[in-house]
Amino acid sequence: MKILLLEHPRKIAKERCNDIANTPLSSSLITGYTAGMLANQGHEIKIVDGYFDKLSYEEIAGIVGAFEPDILGIHIVYSWENNESLFSFVKEIKGEEIKLITAYGFYPTFAYAEILQQCPEIDAVIVGETEHTFVELVEMVQNRTQDSTQATQNSAILGLAWKDEYGKINLQRRGLDENLDLLPYPIRTEAMLRVMSQTNIEGSRGCYGGCTFCYINPYYGKPSCWRGRSPENVIAEIDSLIENYGRRDFYFVDPNFFGPGRYGRERVLRLASLLKERGIIFGIEGRVNDIEEETISALVEAGLHEILIGLESGRNESLKRLNKLTTVEQNEKAIRILRKYGIEPSIGFIMFEPDSSLEDIRTNFEFLQRNSLLNNLAITANVLYHPQIILQGTKAYHDLKSEGRLKLVSTSYEGTAAFANPQVATLAQIISKITNYVFLKMDGIWSGRVEKPKGSEVVYQKLNQSLVKYFTNTLTELELDKRLADEDIVALVEKAKEEINLIFYDC
Repeated sequence: MKILLLEHPRKIAKERCNDIANTPLSSSLITGYTAGMLANQGHEIKIVDGYFDKLSYEEIAGIVGAFEPDILGIHIVYSWENNESLFSFVKEIKGEEIKLITAYGFYPTFAYAEILQQCPEIDAVIVGETEHTFVELVEMVQNRTQDSTQATQNSAILGLAWKDEYGKINLQRRGLDENLDLLPYPIRTEAMLRVMSQTNIEGSRGCYGGCTFCYINPYYGKPSCWRGRSPENVIAEIDSLIENYGRRDFYFVDPNFFGPGRYGRERVLRLASLLKERGIIFGIEGRVNDIEEETISALVEAGLHEILIGLESGRNESLKRLNKLTTVEQNEKAIRILRKYGIEPSIGFIMFEPDSSLEDIRTNFEFLQRNSLLNNLAITANVLYHPQIILQGTKAYHDLKSEGRLKLVSTSYEGTAAFANPQVATLAQIISKITNYVFLKMDGIWSGRVEKPKGSEVVYQKLNQSLVKYFTNTLTELELDKRLADEDIVALVEKAKEEINLIFYDC
């Protein structure tokens, strides 16, 4: 059959430019893995990358019309909007030629009911891992002559959500694919290879943790579901990418690169020994409790040059609320080990939780200062204001909902909760506006579209100092129980913006 897989156009609103956790990085390969699985079954596959190729829906409609697919699959990525443009596009192209339209991805896995209600032209939603469910869905369409709605209604495909004739949504979750080595390699589009200097690769899926803000494991349907590919299987894919595309800069999109316990360490050491022979560089993401000298030294020798670790907080009470199962001591130990081997880590950090106190904020701030994590403008702007993002599927979302504290944003997928402490709310409001302004000013430079200004290091240092100053001065005033009226907040933010503009102008 002819199957078209769509990465839909999307952009993030200016006020959300620092809210990056709308989908995990591993989702970048979902369409590729789906395409690889379907192509392996003998189907004709076309991937349309409306995101990387910056296509309009009109252009995509033309491509769909020319290809004439039997099935259209859409990887829906939540981008802080209500998806009206996407749903309008689906309604326009739905016709007799396309036998079935399905959606898949992290967002559809949790918001499948809302999607099926809002856009009835989408016949079904794949929940969780896509590969085997999509294959069975295609087989169903092949084997039946009824229209797409009837075919879906009569199906018993695990992992598929669909509405029956009475409007009831049916779903039975599929079990996990335990042997990832059996999956075909993902198909990477020309656009992905052209736009991304690094090649994303998946060495494992899932996580053995259970953080309250994370939806990795709920996506797979189990509380702890880490599964790793064998080192030999990973290396075989890397070898093919080197041979076919000359790629030598990789990024492992695994949310938990290391895996659990002794098995995880031994697997990583074996993988490091194989990577070392390839002469490549690569980046990874991991938990701080997995950062050990033996594995890090081996990985650095193999080409490791960047890592993201989820510190999340500098206060043990906060780490417990977040169910990180780590400590401040482990956070600081991980930073020391990485720096010993020449790696300055990127960090995940949640400065503002719904239940944060000013004491939490002060402790976080001092932790960042103590560990020299406020010296880089990009990191400073990120960590000084990074709230806990509350997305459907997370424990935090369900807990806040059950407590009656959750307020939905544009869709049921995202929620917010008022800060329990009004002074924390004031600080968050001020710092969010100031840091967001810096992100907007720096967007062109950080994205590579605009050349760095003359004396850029001086500019960045002054901007960094300005952010730290406004944060610490405001925090101190609030700790002294100063109450800021709305007009005071506006004035303070405008003063900060003027200072930021002057720094750019003077340099």
